[in-house]
Amino acid sequence: MFIIDGHNLLHSVHKVDEGFESISDVQLCRIIGSYLKLTGQSGEIIFDGTGPWDKSGFDGISNLEVFFAGLGTDTDTVIEDKIIANSAPRRLKIVSSDRRLRKAARARKATSIKSEAFWNNMQKQLSRKKVAKEPAAKRRGLSESETRQWLDIFGLEQ
Repeated sequence: MFIIDGHNLLHSVHKVDEGFESISDVQLCRIIGSYLKLTGQSGEIIFDGTGPWDKSGFDGISNLEVFFAGLGTDTDTVIEDKIIANSAPRRLKIVSSDRRLRKAARARKATSIKSEAFWNNMQKQLSRKKVAKEPAAKRRGLSESETRQWLDIFGLEQ
């Protein structure tokens, strides 16, 4: 499972990817959700503060839960607490370029991924062409009645 430092990733995206300078937190979450769905993984993203008043833009994002740290704490503390509380930390992938979080991940033997590396990998995965599956009918072939119908259409005899 991925645990993502939302504003850290958003800042990295704005800094390194020219096509995404104005990406919003909602758009970022939707892209991450698409990536997680494609790869069959799940994740949580945590942003500082209380977030926007209307959080409906975050509804229905596949494979990603969106949290806000709230008042009186910050994202780093929330993520550190999640790392400490997790019963299987080796399965965690912490996405942040923040040294504090990378150190906390290493201490519990969780995987630590810098935000820029995560973004670049995610973009590569999402830009790959998906191979279309062959329809089952192609393997089965035409039935006798379908074959007769096509022969009639083209004026051919059997």
